[in-house]
Amino acid sequence: MHPFDRLLLQVQQEAHALSIPLSAQIVPHVHINTRALTRFGRCFFRDGAYHIELTHRLLDAPERAIRQTLAHELLHTCPGCQNHGPLWQRYAGQMNAAYGYSITRTALPSSLGLADEKPVRHLVVCLSCGREFPRSRASRLTQHPERYRCRCGGKLALRF
Repeated sequence: MHPFDRLLLQVQQEAHALSIPLSAQIVPHVHINTRALTRFGRCFFRDGAYHIELTHRLLDAPERAIRQTLAHELLHTCPGCQNHGPLWQRYAGQMNAAYGYSITRTALPSSLGLADEKPVRHLVVCLSCGREFPRSRASRLTQHPERYRCRCGGKLALRF
């Protein structure tokens, strides 16, 4: 049994102890996503069951951060909690109060004990002053830098 699977079971038991109505259709295996860089976890429904995945970045995180992320995702399996609405927030508040978690809609890497490393896939540079505009996603700026100018008035170009 993978350590994440064991933690998933423990967090499920914590939620059941608070009478939080988790779905009975949760796959007991946590999938590790090696491509997810900006999100920590995901819960999705497929083939009649809820699947939970965590980013590989949590492999080196403190156990508390992993449990908190698993609790966040498990709450999405409750009826009416597929979003971060009032019912999901109420259940998150119960988990926070009972177990000292800090479950929120979004979390910063620093709050989970992780380094804040955003991937730079596109770099636009000013040809005059050399200012750099790093971007992790493609955008109008990265696709057509010739349409934009730097604050100094210089032309922009895509480096990579």
